Parts: sequence; structure tokens; C-alpha cells
Amino acid sequence: MDLFFVVVVLVVFAGGLRLLRKYIEGGRCHSKARLIGKTVLVTGANTGIGKETARDLARRGARVILACRDTAKAEAAAVEISKTTGSNNLLVVKLDLASLASVRECAKKIKADESRLDILINNAGIMMCPEWKTEDGFEMQLGVNHLGHFLLTNLLLDLIKSSAPARIINVSSIGHQWFGKMCWDDIHMRSNYDPVAAYGQSKLANVLFTRELSKRLKGTEVSAYALHPGNVETELSRYMLDALNLPWRIISRFMATPFGRFMLKTPEQGAQTTIYCAVAEELSDTIGLYFSDCAPANTSKLAQDDDSARRLWELSAEMVSLEKKME
Repeated sequence: MDLFFVVVVLVVFAGGLRLLRKYIEGGRCHSKARLIGKTVLVTGANTGIGKETARDLARRGARVILACRDTAKAEAAAVEISKTTGSNNLLVVKLDLASLASVRECAKKIKADESRLDILINNAGIMMCPEWKTEDGFEMQLGVNHLGHFLLTNLLLDLIKSSAPARIINVSSIGHQWFGKMCWDDIHMRSNYDPVAAYGQSKLANVLFTRELSKRLKGTEVSAYALHPGNVETELSRYMLDALNLPWRIISRFMATPFGRFMLKTPEQGAQTTIYCAVAEELSDTIGLYFSDCAPANTSKLAQDDDSARRLWELSAEMVSLEKKME
């Protein structure tokens, strides 16, 4: 009887863990769409969910451009992706989102070398780093996560529109709901830097950018989406322990344990929502939505403010010296 009881408990426990893991893994993209003849650019595609996104889209037949700061790592990633997918249609380009000059050079190369760009995936990011500045003097998280992608998107927009129907995908985070607030009076947080607040602001900026971009793209057959990939085990969180207060630090240390990692998505699972936004046929007639686990999700109230979205666009355009073309 005792042995039977132990067996039952173990079976129930194992079943419970399996259900929990299934829940953690989240939604999956089930689309079988092929992308032969399509060109995709993925920023930060040398590691994490960016790499897994590039792998999936290469497997679907797309020409995939890996736009990365570290081109040596990107070349290694391209070789690995080629081996696992059989695709030889992979290209690495230099892109340092912390340098507007690098962003402009990358866009110049893409426009000179590519005849089309069907999907732009703004995936690269930095999370809760120390008080660093970009080459142009911007707060690092706002500069990399938002301003660099804002400029890149706008510089490539004519090419994207000429390839329509096309999609622009901005990888944001649930952090825009937890920590997100625009510090309009000190957007670079020069007077009181907080790495967590800076991260939340940059992720809120991703959603506001998507909202305003969608309005400006109306009638062009180019759709823009923002998304939360889930809580994923990647290099992105490498600065978190130094940035967080004690309760969050304890949680972060727990997440580094084997059971903690059990509670996180793998990069392949974390890439599913990005892939869904890139290929799902049912999204053809939708614009400006925010997704999580391959389904529409709610944003924060601040992310739904059209005035803030337009204000951010105008401020961003001024900061990156963008010519006024989209009104």
C-alpha cells in the first residue's frame, strides 16, 4: 500500500511538472508558410531568440540577413544555421545599434545590395545595463532598443514599402507593463539613472513606436507588430543581478538554478511569437497589434496613448536627425 501511494504521488507530480512545463513553453507558430523569394532582416541574429528566428525563416526558404554588432559571431551563427537548415541564402551585415553612423551604413548597404525587404525584425536589445552611453551620447538602452531601430526602420522604409505586402516586427517585453514609463523631462536619465526604469522605458518605446508607425503606414500594405517573447533563457539578462534590488536579485539567482531554468523558455520557444508575427497568414489584414504567446495581448494603458506615440516619434526623429518624410 505504501509503495502504491508513493508511485501515485510520483506519477501525479511528474504529470504536474509536465503540464507546468507545457504552460511555460507557451504558444507555438503552426503556420506552414514558405518564404521562397522573400528577404528578411533580423537584428541581433547571432544569438538567442534572434538566432532561432533566423533559423526558422531560413528553413522556410527566405533569404535571411543577420544584422549584428559582432560579425564574427554572426558568421559562426550563419554557418550553423546553414548546416541545420540546408540554406545557403544567408548574409551577415555589420550593425551596431549604439552608433547612428553604423545604422546608416548598414541601411545604405542593404538598399544598395537588396532589391526587396519583405520582413524587418527589430530583435536586438540590451537589458538593465550600467549607466552607459551610445556613441551619440544617448542612454544605452533607449539608444539600442529604440532609437537605433527607429532610424534603421525609417531608412529602410521605402525598400520595405516597395516589397509590400511586408511586415515590421518590434520585439518588446512585458517589462513595458511592469516598469515602463516615459521620462519626458529627462529621457536619457542623466540626473537619476535607474537601469530597470531605463529598460522599461525602452520597451514601452518599442510599443509606442509600433503604434505610431502603424498609423503612418496605413494604406501601404506594410503591417507593424510589437510582441513579448516570454521569459527566455538568453544572454540578455546578464546585467540583471547588478541592476535589481534585493527581492528581485533573489528571484534572479533562483532563476539561475536548474529548477529556475525549468521555468524559462528556451530561445527556440521564445522565438515562436516573432515567427508567428512574421509568417501567420491570418495577420494579413491586421496592423499595430501587440502579441504574446502567438496571440493578441493587452498592453499597458501608457502604451495606448496616441499623443505619447506621436510625441515619441517626433522626439526620436529629432534625436537621430531623420528627415521628415512620413506625416
